[in-house]
Amino acid sequence: MATEQEKSVMIVGIDDSTESSHALEWTLDKFFVTYSSNHPFKLIIVHAKPSPSSITGLSGPGFIGFVPFVEEDLRKIAATVSEKAKELCNSKLVNDVIIEVVEGDPRNVLCEAVEKHQATILVVGSHGHGAIKRAVLGSVSDYCAHHAHCTVMIVKKPKTKH
Repeated sequence: MATEQEKSVMIVGIDDSTESSHALEWTLDKFFVTYSSNHPFKLIIVHAKPSPSSITGLSGPGFIGFVPFVEEDLRKIAATVSEKAKELCNSKLVNDVIIEVVEGDPRNVLCEAVEKHQATILVVGSHGHGAIKRAVLGSVSDYCAHHAHCTVMIVKKPKTKH
């Protein structure tokens, strides 16, 4: 099998959603657990931490007092997301993983991570928003599929039957 330097890079984009967790778990099961220690990829997990101003939509003198509180909350969320990803990897006995937290818009952060690491595959989860919500919010997976310079795998969480 390929040595660590020869392995292709696979990036998995994560956030605090169940869809993201499902995409990571699916990726681990299909590409890492199956191959045991001889998996063909170097795994890098990337979480895009929003900036405080992008969360609140505020700016100006009154906003400055809120920045430390918002920043602290965003830092805690990023730490929780990273820890859950690490725990999931450990539970699947995938210990050779890099987790990066980068501030910025997830679409740009993921595409930039692909370039930085020369990734061959980017894996993202699908939130399954409808056309209107996707048009208003923007779809990270759709953006990455059109702008990332690698193969983009969009993992959809199976619908549960009622």
